[in-house]
Amino acid sequence: MAKLYKRKIPKLNVETSALGMGTWSIGGPITGNEGQAHGWGYVNDEESVRALNRAFELGVRVFDTADVYGCGHSEELVGKALENCRDEVIITTKFGNTFDPKRKCQIGEDASPKYVRKAIEASLKRLRTDYIDVYFLHIWGYPVDKAEETMDTLEDLVSEDVIRGYGWSTDSTSRASAYADRKHYVAVLSELNVFRDTSEIISICEKKKLADVNKAPLAMGLLSGKYTPEAPRLPENDIRTASPDWLVYFKNGKATPEFTKKLDHIKKILTEDGRTLIQGALGWIWARSSVTLPIPGFKTVKQVEENAKALEYGPLKQSQMKEIDEILGKRNFVCE
Repeated sequence: MAKLYKRKIPKLNVETSALGMGTWSIGGPITGNEGQAHGWGYVNDEESVRALNRAFELGVRVFDTADVYGCGHSEELVGKALENCRDEVIITTKFGNTFDPKRKCQIGEDASPKYVRKAIEASLKRLRTDYIDVYFLHIWGYPVDKAEETMDTLEDLVSEDVIRGYGWSTDSTSRASAYADRKHYVAVLSELNVFRDTSEIISICEKKKLADVNKAPLAMGLLSGKYTPEAPRLPENDIRTASPDWLVYFKNGKATPEFTKKLDHIKKILTEDGRTLIQGALGWIWARSSVTLPIPGFKTVKQVEENAKALEYGPLKQSQMKEIDEILGKRNFVCE
């Protein structure tokens, strides 16, 4: 096997794969109270487990999930696939979104100390483990002052050896930085891709020695190149068809022309050196900063194999980064 690109998580004092696998998409269909899709449509559980195992075989050592993905189902699949190699991997999961597993419905939010302990107990059971490596608060806009008691509870869980560290899944700079000086606050989970450069979050992570775990590294799949405005509409049970306000890459199940045009302009650069578009997009993230750790999603073994192949290429060259920046212009997004 070729030498694979690595990343450090400084506050955990570990070196691991520079790539993780995000498991939202394998959770299966769920809805919100309003009835709109909050998942990625139907999946094959056997294929999902094979894909997780294949990722491990190819050197991926970081696996990200959340209790709300599939209303617990994603965590169950991760636990099943990785139970026998648990000590060789980094598992991150999230809490804060409440759900009804019988109805497969996301119903609300809760980050109270009492709920945190209830949520971690359930996640540990589903993941077939006795500890979580990084436990993320999953409520993007939770009030900073109210989060203090949540973070105190997470500190208690560290002292009890239930979690190794914790962080916040948010694109808000004020929230990402609020508790960054705490010893066991080890990571921020934020959106980053070639279209969305959240430099304020990156700066916080670099300064505070945090890992920046990157959601939507492939712009919800648009950077794969297989979606165009002319392509068939995605299914109703796919969140990209529900199109919540924050989802800019797809509207009503179709790729947004604004972004497909941008991709056309940079496609040649991303695919230099023999990379696919996906591998180029991941290479862009690694070249952006030494703290980044992208977690692309997947539904199949083939997708995992393409994602993992990026580890053999590593980051783009700075000359390529400069060229992309000149074509797209400033892409910084700041959310306070």
